[in-house]
Amino acid sequence: MTTAQTTTITKIAQHIKAHADQPLTLARLAARFGMSPGHLQKSFKLVYGLSPKAYQNAQRIKTLKSALKKGSDISSAIYDAGYGSTSRIYEQIDGRIGMTLSAYRSGGKHEKIAYAICKTALGTLLMAATCRGVCYIHFGDNKNNLLAELKKEYPQADISPTTSENNPQLNLWIEALNQHLSHNAGAPDIPLHLNGTAFQMRVWRFLMSVPEGEVRSYSEVARGIDKPKAVRAAASACASNNLAILVPCHRILKSDGGLGGYRWGLERKRVLLDKERCVAD
Repeated sequence: MTTAQTTTITKIAQHIKAHADQPLTLARLAARFGMSPGHLQKSFKLVYGLSPKAYQNAQRIKTLKSALKKGSDISSAIYDAGYGSTSRIYEQIDGRIGMTLSAYRSGGKHEKIAYAICKTALGTLLMAATCRGVCYIHFGDNKNNLLAELKKEYPQADISPTTSENNPQLNLWIEALNQHLSHNAGAPDIPLHLNGTAFQMRVWRFLMSVPEGEVRSYSEVARGIDKPKAVRAAASACASNNLAILVPCHRILKSDGGLGGYRWGLERKRVLLDKERCVAD
């Protein structure tokens, strides 16, 4: 694809973003930018890893989430985001918010999230869980910062330290993960509560299929989910992972073998890979 073609696709994406609340058919976009519908669809997916329609829906989701966080009533937020009716709204956003619209609007109000914190060989670790499984595993420099980040993610949720009443398994799960990280025990089998878009879910499930001691490239991730041209989107999904270790985004490298990125620091990524290679050998 030429630079001029990439520039055109970028302009199309900007147009979609600016008019996401309006009906934007493929034919209408193609006519506006002087392209055939088929060529536009193919070129757009090559650059963004998504169809124009999927990209538009992602923008609508962002608008919806922003409005809900600002306190808009649910009906107004739905219509302002460009959804013509509420009849299929929950089906369309399923997996993209991770809780009901009313709960998200109130910052996770009435959601019960238990957390536990421990010191590991890779630093301080916070693990949080809902009744459906572990939803959050982050490394950090200290527990106060980690807890602040969790509360920022769910500002109105009922967040509390784990107890024998609110989540009796959580202490066992975090200890099992610590044994894995600090004392080379096997990776624990812990139920997960994944929250993400359909595309992110496919990427994360692929990551979970990569055996310990092995690595993949971002291109291999894209091919592994049958989206070979969505390399950039696959990399973005890896970076959005909220479940360190258990969704092993650390096993994904650049095509030249370089470490690439890691939201919890490249040194942690290097240590994890070295540890897993030793175990595999």
